[in-house]
Amino acid sequence: MGYPMAGHLAKSGYQVSVYNRTNEKAKSWQNNYTGDVALTPKEAALHCEIVFVCVGNDDDVREVVLGENGALAGMSKNSILVDHTTASAELARELNQYCQQKHIGFIDAPVSGGQAGAENGVLTVMCGGEESYFDKISPVLSAYARFSQLMGDVGSGQLSKMVNQICFTNVVQGLAEGLNFAQKAGLNTDKLIETISKGAAGSWQMDNRGKTMCANEFDFGFAVDWVRKDLAIAFAEAEKIGADLSVTKILDGYYEEIQAMGGNRWDTSSLIARLKTNKSE
Repeated sequence: MGYPMAGHLAKSGYQVSVYNRTNEKAKSWQNNYTGDVALTPKEAALHCEIVFVCVGNDDDVREVVLGENGALAGMSKNSILVDHTTASAELARELNQYCQQKHIGFIDAPVSGGQAGAENGVLTVMCGGEESYFDKISPVLSAYARFSQLMGDVGSGQLSKMVNQICFTNVVQGLAEGLNFAQKAGLNTDKLIETISKGAAGSWQMDNRGKTMCANEFDFGFAVDWVRKDLAIAFAEAEKIGADLSVTKILDGYYEEIQAMGGNRWDTSSLIARLKTNKSE
């Protein structure tokens, strides 16, 4: 997702320097956009007012931010580090402490909208941190986001993203059961989706995934492996705060079944695949 996000920054006129742990990807980016390629995160961060990070998980963030060649080592006083990775709130607070020691601002800013949202520049960004830092990065975020909101103190962005993942997975399961029911009943699912999407059952998932779910098309979008990573973060946080995620844990088990079917990289809408497999006549 960082590839198109950085591309939108370059197209918006910002001076961009990129780093990727696979240098070939960074060079490919440079072939498509105007910007510099750095060999280390430290080099990429030199002289930057804002440094954006978008990787896989907590350990990945630590790898590219901390250490002798990490981004923080190259950042200047009063610059701002923005972490777009979906990670733990604990990591956000940890990074904020490191930043404070160097008089650097920090915002945890996980995004929603998936690969398509990144490519089309219509992501939603949930931010945690000081309002003064958020105000400085907001105009820049608009290069690839249609909406961003400061949710509270550091860690609030990550907590908000956990809520997002809890909610959308539950919506997808309801949609999967409903559409599977419709197909078993012999309904015209195109007409069905067009009709009920206008009422109380309507959702982003129905509008963007309903038809592909009915067609058994899952070779795109937000991968099952990644949603299970995100849900694991939410489960760990739920243990700390005493929140009940019993239904979401059931859905995580369903996604584990999808992985066993070979669907690790399938879109999260593939929940309907297990219904068709388990309940087929």
